[in-house]
Amino acid sequence: MKKTAKRIYLDHAATTPVDPAVVDAMLPYFTTYFGNASSLHSFGVEAHEAMEAAREKVALLIGATADEIVFTSGGTESDNLAIRGVAWKQRAKGRHIITSSIEHPAVLETCRSLETCGFRVTYLPVDGFGVVDVERVRKAITKDTVLISVMHANNEVGTMQKIGEIGEAAAKQGIVFHTDAVQTVGKIPIDVEKMNIGLLSLSSHKIYGPKGVGALYIREDVEVEPILYGGGHEKGLRSSTENIPGIVGLGAAVDIAKERISADMKEQAMLRDRLIKGVLEIERSRLNGHPVQRLPNNANFGFEGIDGEALLLHLDQAGIAASTGSACSSRKHSTSHVLKALGVPDALARGSLRITLGRSTTAEEIEYTVSAIHEGVNRLRRMSPTWHS
Repeated sequence: MKKTAKRIYLDHAATTPVDPAVVDAMLPYFTTYFGNASSLHSFGVEAHEAMEAAREKVALLIGATADEIVFTSGGTESDNLAIRGVAWKQRAKGRHIITSSIEHPAVLETCRSLETCGFRVTYLPVDGFGVVDVERVRKAITKDTVLISVMHANNEVGTMQKIGEIGEAAAKQGIVFHTDAVQTVGKIPIDVEKMNIGLLSLSSHKIYGPKGVGALYIREDVEVEPILYGGGHEKGLRSSTENIPGIVGLGAAVDIAKERISADMKEQAMLRDRLIKGVLEIERSRLNGHPVQRLPNNANFGFEGIDGEALLLHLDQAGIAASTGSACSSRKHSTSHVLKALGVPDALARGSLRITLGRSTTAEEIEYTVSAIHEGVNRLRRMSPTWHS
């Protein structure tokens, strides 16, 4: 097929381009309003006021109050602060944590590190669609459980969890509930109070904001031990001079997301469904994740008889950027822990492809991508000495 003249970006779960309006909002804070937000002079006051305005915007998006928002360097730090922070603060009460087997590495590796410090972690299995059984969560709770951490939506396969029900189960037992909402904030409506969420992680660069900045929502009654010590910034929970340009950018990105969320959900879900329909016409292919209970912009496929990275290279040559799974572990050359947990056969897991749409994705791009995937899969299968249709 003829390569498109315009490059097509379909890896929005990995990162998003910074919205031009976000860049414009940030620029003055590099040169004009560059003060340290802790300083008492006018330069510092200007920076502090900008930071607090952004804090208010983030809080408003998720139904929180500004006092409950702590700025961080991104989703990974937010997850670490949430999990390690609660674990160490509550260790006198108990040392048991519940999470799922398909969490982001920022959650899984943090839990594993705590296991070396005497904590016990229950890794809940998921069904073939990647859904955590809420009843399993309830049954896993013990008198020593201090934290439950289950992601809102999976970054690889897009499956969304019943966060409200899990939060309710935790609340009834007086247990703190944390959710990694990096893939859903700004894409799906969230109300932390209605969902009984005690801690929520989010990241700027997933919603057309700058990299290197994120936030952790900490409900007012949740106590957290800091993991960074120093000057006592962010009410003593996150010491380090605040990244004011980044925080302003996050606030601007949140403003835009709040305005666009309904329209973006509808448009991207329509294009996603068109993509899924076209790709599943390929022989011996499958959709990974839940067919309905999934992110509006995510589609993860498995193809027998091919290598996923070879298909990625084919698509890249056709001008299309996609992925085989999490960008955070894409260079480790190992089968996805998420697909393993879903029980996806190795033959299909090795041939996985993740497509994640964004605001700029068009119907024409989806049509071209479907054709490119068909061509790539067929070409790779013809080259395979073991493929038999």
